[in-house]
Amino acid sequence: MITAGIVGASGYTGGELIRLLLGHPHAEVTQVTSRAYAGQFIHAAHPHLRGGTPLRFIHPDALEPCNVLFLCLPHGVASREIDRFAALAPTIIDLSADFRLRDLARYERVYGQPHAAPQWVDRFVYGLPEVNREALRSASYASGVGCNATAVNLALLPFIRAGLLVRASAEVKVGSSEGGAEVNTGSHHPIRSGAVRVYKAAGHRHHAEVAQVLGDVPVQFAVTAIEMVRGVHVTAHVDLARPVAEKELWAAYRGAYAREPFVRLVAAKSGLHRLPEPRLVTGTNFCDIGWELDADDPAHGVIVAALDNLGKGAAGSAIQCMNLMRGLDECDGLRAFAAYP
Repeated sequence: MITAGIVGASGYTGGELIRLLLGHPHAEVTQVTSRAYAGQFIHAAHPHLRGGTPLRFIHPDALEPCNVLFLCLPHGVASREIDRFAALAPTIIDLSADFRLRDLARYERVYGQPHAAPQWVDRFVYGLPEVNREALRSASYASGVGCNATAVNLALLPFIRAGLLVRASAEVKVGSSEGGAEVNTGSHHPIRSGAVRVYKAAGHRHHAEVAQVLGDVPVQFAVTAIEMVRGVHVTAHVDLARPVAEKELWAAYRGAYAREPFVRLVAAKSGLHRLPEPRLVTGTNFCDIGWELDADDPAHGVIVAALDNLGKGAAGSAIQCMNLMRGLDECDGLRAFAAYP
């Protein structure tokens, strides 16, 4: 069994990592850290995991060596302590944004401070398996992915690979488990019933990850927190280099994702669920993608994508990375489907 430690395990992503790893056939969580909850059982911070594990939180200073460390720390913390963490585990997956961006100047612009460990940046592989699978297989260190960036990147990547995308504009709707810190000034509670708040109309920090993956094609998005706890729902208007037919879109997306275990194409002509919905991926590592072409302008289309910000947008992707990095089946511990209705 792979021994896994989670640093900063009392937050949402830490809780999701624990939940998923409790069902992993080849990995075991052996230590979880929290300054605030040190000495208390896991269910003190994650009541839904009561009875799932006898583990208690430990202070970060008590962390011991293990096979894999997941870092769920505030941005800027992991990079300041990366030497200590690297001495404790040969495999590290950092769920913060500290090691996502290769361009140090862009990192400083986006996060407002110079990188604390620039010598480490090139040692981390950006943890999106659909883009960097082979690099992850031989990596010791992987970064997490921004949940909004992942939804936008996976939605638009086939157009980039086909050389079709001219520009895109996306509306990203998110739940309170992502937007809570900004929408509720630090609160970790769902937004009030009926509340809809645009909390980043332009220049969202995840945009830098989109540019890193998709290149210099103009892609902009706004982020709106809606009455939803978990989920990211993207509606992207795309301008294409030329008119395309429906079968060409299917060919582009199937060519990109036919062998991807966690990307599902949802573009039905009839039925109740013709396009992706966040509730159908809640608690899973799936990203659902669908589309419609503009009947009046076949060089314009609308792409819809949905994922769970704590699953495919964070903890799920991190475990997918771990599986690749440790030579396991990529899907281990991630085969669950959403509960519905």
